Amino acid sequence: MICSDFHLHCSYSPDSDSSMEEMIRAAIGLGLKRMCLTDHQDWDYETDGMVWYFDTDPYVEDYLKYKEKYKGQIELLLGVEMGLQPHLAESYREYVQKYPFDFIIGSSHLAHGKDPYQKNYFEGITEEEGYREYFDSILENIDAFDGYQVYGHLDYVVRYGPNRNKYYSYEAYRDVLDTILKALIDRGLGIEVNTAGYKYGLGQTNPHPDVLKRYKELGGEILTIGSDAHRPEHIAYSFPLLEELLTGCGFRYYTVFRNRKPEFIKIS
Repeated sequence: MICSDFHLHCSYSPDSDSSMEEMIRAAIGLGLKRMCLTDHQDWDYETDGMVWYFDTDPYVEDYLKYKEKYKGQIELLLGVEMGLQPHLAESYREYVQKYPFDFIIGSSHLAHGKDPYQKNYFEGITEEEGYREYFDSILENIDAFDGYQVYGHLDYVVRYGPNRNKYYSYEAYRDVLDTILKALIDRGLGIEVNTAGYKYGLGQTNPHPDVLKRYKELGGEILTIGSDAHRPEHIAYSFPLLEELLTGCGFRYYTVFRNRKPEFIKIS
């Protein structure tokens, strides 16, 4: 089994009410060897009075406290999930240098200021137009800022489309997805296998396995594994499915990061 979860949230994220220690203890109970906390740092974004960013100093203090407390039981690593928007690039460059992050996920939760989670994202446009706008915004983010190690849940938008992934496929968006993958590979960046798609009933990872396969065909090797858990019971969600899926896509290794440097771990 894959024993490293590199996408986890706790109560430092506004959409989680689970403490950092609860998440750590649950991961230990599952037998994970390592976990990386990656709470939401989405600047310039609020929904219903909820802010999607946190005070990093106490976050780091808690991390260091629990890293020492649970030493020998699990390797605890420090990360952050940054909600990318091009106009934030310079601020994010300064931010990531201030803290001892082991791992940074760059993610798109907004496309040109609009959130696919909100129903009005698709108002007045087709599902395909909404998906393509989201993918186009990823390219803009990659051009603006590359101070992260992997891009998170590349096709996150399909979780919330009118038909979700019913008509979605790699082939239907091959042109823009190939451009995204090549841009990441050219910059030495990886992608994430996010298993929350199973939790949301999509029956697939984000991105779709065909996107993972194409990433490998294009020369991509950096691949982290994350459950995107916001509660203890979702840690390492559907990880037992991944060995067959990833080897079927051509991968023999997945990646973990310490001090933002990759280590490749054999899948089986």
